[in-house]
Amino acid sequence: MLALALPASELPLKRSSPVTSVSQSKQPVRVRSRHVDTPHRQELARFLRSRRDRVRPEDAGLPRGHRRRLAGLRREEVAMLAGVSSTWYTYLEQGRPGVNPSRQVLDSLARVLRLDDDETRYLHRLADRAMDTGIDAEVSPVELARQLVHLGEHIPYPVYAANAYCDLIAWNPATTSYYTDFAQLPADQQNMMWWLIGSPQAKQRLPDWEDDVQDVVARWRRASASIPDGGRLQRQVAEYKKISPQFATWWDSHDVREHHTRSRRFNHPQLGTVTLRLIIIDSAEMAPHSFVVYHAPIAA
Repeated sequence: MLALALPASELPLKRSSPVTSVSQSKQPVRVRSRHVDTPHRQELARFLRSRRDRVRPEDAGLPRGHRRRLAGLRREEVAMLAGVSSTWYTYLEQGRPGVNPSRQVLDSLARVLRLDDDETRYLHRLADRAMDTGIDAEVSPVELARQLVHLGEHIPYPVYAANAYCDLIAWNPATTSYYTDFAQLPADQQNMMWWLIGSPQAKQRLPDWEDDVQDVVARWRRASASIPDGGRLQRQVAEYKKISPQFATWWDSHDVREHHTRSRRFNHPQLGTVTLRLIIIDSAEMAPHSFVVYHAPIAA
């Protein structure tokens, strides 16, 4: 686990600081538990359907039969294997209000649908059973993220902070040389997801562009389950689908991933091909409002 020490007092960013940051509210934010709202209920329904379609009957120990039209499991088969009524599960997949699965039922569904660890946590998050109640902090999540970037202002590798919508909050000078000069972009395009799919420069800087973007899309979909208001998210997704058909395909696949450490290759304009390890800091004080991405060299 990566631990970074911060001084007890805030680290104000002076105007002369090379760290670039976007103005945000500094008021402390408290995240409270809540009931599943309609966007999350509908996303839960879509996710269950997508995972059900992925499981073959023979993988679940069921005969395929000759008259089966579906490649995946039927709703009644999922219900039977999970130990719930077919009607109840149908209502759950339809996103009907008042259908609230317990942790045990969610774990049973994860087993039947052969979900991996990341997908299982995402399922719980969508069902609002694994939501953090939040903590009070002396520094707001956004300000804490800005401070962490400030600590990395002299690091020769990228350090940037973003919020739950992938809007960039702050970045160090090295981020500009490895990615792009986000300060030169319009405010609504200072967004990592937009840059990855909307800027031709992204494919030039990232030789493994397709794999990198698929990874970010899966991470973003996982994180989106913690966004209280899905209105802006839905507008973003609709806009990005128009920008990139590939984004539309990857988003609609419902693949999800946690913030695992991974490597990323860059075509640096001066250094050539450089491979760095991404280290994502997503502490309880910042989640789900923001996160920080550090890049570290990979030892030979």
